[in-house]
Amino acid sequence: MTKRSAVHADFTIERRYGASPARVFAAFADPVAKRRWSTCHDEGGRGEYSLDFREGGFETMRGAPGPGGVYAMRAIYHEIVPQQRLVYSYEMFRDDLRISVSLVTMEFRNEGAGTCLVFTEQSVFLDGHDDPQMREQGTGIGFDRLAEELAREAAPA
Repeated sequence: MTKRSAVHADFTIERRYGASPARVFAAFADPVAKRRWSTCHDEGGRGEYSLDFREGGFETMRGAPGPGGVYAMRAIYHEIVPQQRLVYSYEMFRDDLRISVSLVTMEFRNEGAGTCLVFTEQSVFLDGHDDPQMREQGTGIGFDRLAEELAREAAPA
């Protein structure tokens, strides 16, 4: 019999961007932009991706970020308040094995000419296949890429 475990964890990441809440929020709603910045691995953006950005809509991604296997993500959007808040849940898989389930709340706070993004994730990591520190690190890498995406959009053509 396989030994089962469930590790519960939560973390919050705050990032400040020199772009309005409307621009930061748009980077989450636009499937082309989000595919460019949202993965923590270069290879992840080369796999399958879909985004149906509406309440009740799904986001899916499937790619192979390394020798550990094929990773996939499936999310459902529960609440979308434009330029203010997103609430969604998602599952992560490795080779079709569920490794975690999470609930995410994102707040887009106006700070002068910029935005303070507050990301809170509550997760359960299943059977030792993933861990909270790696998830937080990967999420932070994605937010670094969001900063690059926003800078690229703001650069003159």
